[in-house]
Amino acid sequence: MKLDLSSFLLGCGVGASSLLLGKHLRPLLLEVATLLFRVQERVMAETPMGHETLAGLLSEARARARVGSYRAPLPNRARNMPTRSSSST
Repeated sequence: MKLDLSSFLLGCGVGASSLLLGKHLRPLLLEVATLLFRVQERVMAETPMGHETLAGLLSEARARARVGSYRAPLPNRARNMPTRSSSST
């Protein structure tokens, strides 16, 4: 296996810069998340549909948005293609 020095140095630079940027971006991301939660609480307080109903709706939307709960669509079959359950005897 041959080690390419430029690729190695580029990888080290990306890793170090992401570490440094992460330390500086964390407070900004924390403020944005806090603002979004405040907006969500204000909207839930103002809506006539009720706190529990809206909370259930938001939790379902959050579950659908997560990557782990994503289900890929079923592949399309060609027309008149037999399936396993079809009995062609």
